[in-house]
Amino acid sequence: MSQPDRGEVRVERRGIELVPSAARYGRPRDLLFLWAGTTTTVFTVVYGATVVALGLSLVQAVMVIVIGNLLAYPLLGLTSVQGPTTGTTTLTISRAALGPRGGRVLGVFAWVTLVGFEAGGLVLIVFAVLALLTRAGAPTGTTTSVLVILVMAGIQLLLPLFGHALMMRAQKYFTVIFAVLFAVMAALVLPQVDLAAGTGHASLATCTVAVALVMSGGGLSWAPAGANFSRYLPGDTSAVRVACSAALGGFVPYVLLMVLGAATASITLDVADPISGLPRVLPGWFVVPYLVLAAVSLLVQNSTNLYSSGLNLQAAGVRVSRVGMVFVDTALCVVITYLAVVGQSFYTMLNAFLGLLVIWLAPWVAVYLTDWWLRRGRYDLDSLADPEGGRYRGAAGFGVPGLVAQAVGMVAAALWVSSSTYVGPLAHLTGDADLSIPAGLVTSAFLYWSLSRRTPDVPPIGRPARA
Repeated sequence: MSQPDRGEVRVERRGIELVPSAARYGRPRDLLFLWAGTTTTVFTVVYGATVVALGLSLVQAVMVIVIGNLLAYPLLGLTSVQGPTTGTTTLTISRAALGPRGGRVLGVFAWVTLVGFEAGGLVLIVFAVLALLTRAGAPTGTTTSVLVILVMAGIQLLLPLFGHALMMRAQKYFTVIFAVLFAVMAALVLPQVDLAAGTGHASLATCTVAVALVMSGGGLSWAPAGANFSRYLPGDTSAVRVACSAALGGFVPYVLLMVLGAATASITLDVADPISGLPRVLPGWFVVPYLVLAAVSLLVQNSTNLYSSGLNLQAAGVRVSRVGMVFVDTALCVVITYLAVVGQSFYTMLNAFLGLLVIWLAPWVAVYLTDWWLRRGRYDLDSLADPEGGRYRGAAGFGVPGLVAQAVGMVAAALWVSSSTYVGPLAHLTGDADLSIPAGLVTSAFLYWSLSRRTPDVPPIGRPARA
C-alpha cells in the first residue's frame, strides 16, 4: 500500500483533477498560516486607509472594518470545507450547481478576478522596487521599469510553479516575519495618530459603501479559492476546524492591518498611496525595510493568486496544464502592469475593479453554499471529475436552477451597487447606499433553494467531511 505524500517540494503537475487519498497530507492549522501570510500585506493597510478616505471617522472606520470582515471571512471558511471531502477545487465543485458548461462561465469570472488582483499586486511591487532603486541612486525610466516588471514577474511565479506543498511550507515562515515587521511599523506609526482627527460623521449610506469595500477586498474575493488549498487535507478532516482555521487566518491580520491603515490615515490620507505616500509618516531608517516588506509581502500574496487563477482557468475549460496556466497568467500580468506603470492609471483601475467585483461574487457564493447545504455536504466524486458532468450535467451541460439564480442575483447586486464608476438605480433611491452584497446573496440563495429543493439531483450521495 502506498504511503501518503507528505508534501515533498517539487513542481506540481496536478490541476483540478481529484487529489487521491495517498497524496493527502497536512492539518487544518496549515490553512491558518496560509491565509495569514496571504493577507498580511501592504494592500490590507491601504484598504483600511481607503475606508477613512470615504469620509468616515476613525471610530466609524474601526466599526466598519470589524463588521465587514466578520461578514466576509466566514464565507472563506465555509468554501474551504468542501476541499477535504471532494479533493478538488472550489470552481470544480461549483459544477454541481451550475453544470459543467455553466461552471466554465463562472470559472472565467473567477480567473479574471484573480488576474486583476495579481496585476494590482505586481504594480505595487514594481513601484516599491523602483522606489528602492531611486533611493540607491540608480537611474530610472521606461527601460528600468520594463526590466523590473520582468524580473519581479519571474520571481513571483516560483512559489505557484512548485505548487501547494512549497506554498504551505513557505507561508508558515513568511507569516511570522511579516507579523514582526508590521508590529514594528505599528509601534512607529500609532504614537503619531491623532484620535481627535477625522471626527466627521459619515452617513449610514456611506458606511454601507465602506462595508462593501471591506468585504470585496477581503474574505468575499478569496471565497472562490477556499477548497483550492484545503483539498490536500485528509478526507476525514474536521469540517469545523477547516472552516475556523481558514476564516481566522484571514480575519485576524485583515482587521489588525486595516485598523492600522485607518489610524495612519488620521496622520495623512496619502497612506492610500503605499509607496510614495505612506513612507512619509515613517522614520527615515525604516523606509527601506518598509519598501522591502511591501514588495515581498505582495509577492507572497500574488503566489496564492497565481496558483488559484490557473486552476480557475482549467475549470473554465481551457486545456492547458496547471504549470502552463502559471506562465499564461504571468504574461498577462506583465502586460497589464506595464500599461498601469507607464500610463500612471493604477489607482483608477483598482477602484473601478473593486467597486464592481461584488456583482458576480455575492450571487456565486450564495448559490455555491446553498447547493452545499441542500446536499448536506455530500457530492458524487465521479461526476465532479467527469468533464461531461455525470449526474450534474443538467440541461445540455447547464445547471439551469444555479445559472438562473446566479443571473438574477447579479441583476439584483448591480441594481444596488454604489461605486466610483457606477451607481445602480436602487442605490440612488436609498441615498447611494451600497446593498449589492446582501441583495446578491439573499436573491440568489432564495431563488436557488426555491428552484432546486424538489429537483431529483439534490438528494446527497457520497461521504461528508467529519465534523
